[in-house]
Amino acid sequence: MIVGRLAVAALAAIGALCAAFPASPESAAGGSSTVAMRSREAYSQPSPALPADRLAEFFLGRALFRQVWVIPPALDSDVDGLGPTFNRPSCVACHLKNGRGFAPEAVEDPLRAMLVRISVPGTTDKGAPLPHPAYGDQLNDAAVPGVPREGRVLVNWQYRTERFADGSTIELRKPAIEFAQLAFGPVGDDLLLSPRIGSPVFGLGLLEAVSDTALHAQAAREKPDGITGRVNLVWDESAQQKLPGRFGWKANVATLRQQVASALLGDLGITSPVLPRENCPPAQVACASAVNGGDPELNEAQLRSMVLYQQALAVPAARTADDPAAVRGRAVFMQAGCQHCHLPQLQIGTHPEHAWLSNQTIEPYTDLLLHDMGDELADGRPDFEASGRQWRTAPLWGIGLTKVISDRESYLHDGRARTLMEAIMWHGGEAQAARERVRSLSASEHADLIRFLESL
Repeated sequence: MIVGRLAVAALAAIGALCAAFPASPESAAGGSSTVAMRSREAYSQPSPALPADRLAEFFLGRALFRQVWVIPPALDSDVDGLGPTFNRPSCVACHLKNGRGFAPEAVEDPLRAMLVRISVPGTTDKGAPLPHPAYGDQLNDAAVPGVPREGRVLVNWQYRTERFADGSTIELRKPAIEFAQLAFGPVGDDLLLSPRIGSPVFGLGLLEAVSDTALHAQAAREKPDGITGRVNLVWDESAQQKLPGRFGWKANVATLRQQVASALLGDLGITSPVLPRENCPPAQVACASAVNGGDPELNEAQLRSMVLYQQALAVPAARTADDPAAVRGRAVFMQAGCQHCHLPQLQIGTHPEHAWLSNQTIEPYTDLLLHDMGDELADGRPDFEASGRQWRTAPLWGIGLTKVISDRESYLHDGRARTLMEAIMWHGGEAQAARERVRSLSASEHADLIRFLESL
């Protein structure tokens, strides 16, 4: 392996030292998996609750998450398997420091931390979106030598101005996606597409411990302002059945094992015990005949380490809970009705694998449910039981560190929002009433609201 036993042991010792400084109870957003850290490493710490004898496995998972995978065949067979087609050569390329991806600023810029999901009308026998017959379920803009890349994505921005009740304005932008240099012919007029940036990967083990019963109870809970909320039932390969979705922009993945395996195959072209077949649609002959890095290319032990890594990433503590502006901003957040979808607290049950993640209160500011967000945010691409207008409520914990982690702000599924206020002003559908309350606020109330979000 690239990371040897001595290096893993050293990293484990460093991790144990970092984990020795958990957050104070009043700011423990991630329960026992909270750390008090404000640096660029705030999303990258092991949970203080992670047993010491699992730290080496955690750091092996981190090494694989950061690994730049190589084209097979290679001398180091543990890390070959990239492609034949892919989007990026590593997980961290789209999740820098375990944080958010971002959209390109100019049309000629490449997609560095963004991809485009594609499908055609209809579903598979498992209820998933029906892949495009020539290009699959996402456009891969890179490929190994001897294999054509599928094409290139161009992002054009369309701008408009929104006005607040006090007369001030805000510029909003929306992406228009085009494809160029398509290797296997036109995509057709019935193509469904959805640009997606990478989402943060910390705290996911805690969200995995939210019980099915709790999700259904949240969906059944009475809510004001026409808010509903529903559970997305999705196919899980390991369980061989449909389960409630928790992960992904449309809650289209039920477990972290499925999430990791799907991202490896779709984004890097790496097969695993969960998804052992290369991502080569029938039209792509060179792809199907390319050399692979093993059957599968990621072994079971590696997959388990990568899953543990994401299960055990700690949540950064809220940082300015005693800041008067943040306290006022929290009241504004509640008065606007944001908390009906961005639930401040969830009680989690028994994690299916890890007792140290179980039975505690967390503060993720999400209900993990699907909500109709209106025409402006709609991608028109259904995903299992999620419609083309529905999105999972994104967790808000740690969101105030976005600029620290990524050196830029990029919010919503396609990275269109460059500030938190832009993200709020794109909310429609079930969130329209809350958005209009925010629109009517004074400048000082706007500032307090943003200060509160930045404190999370």
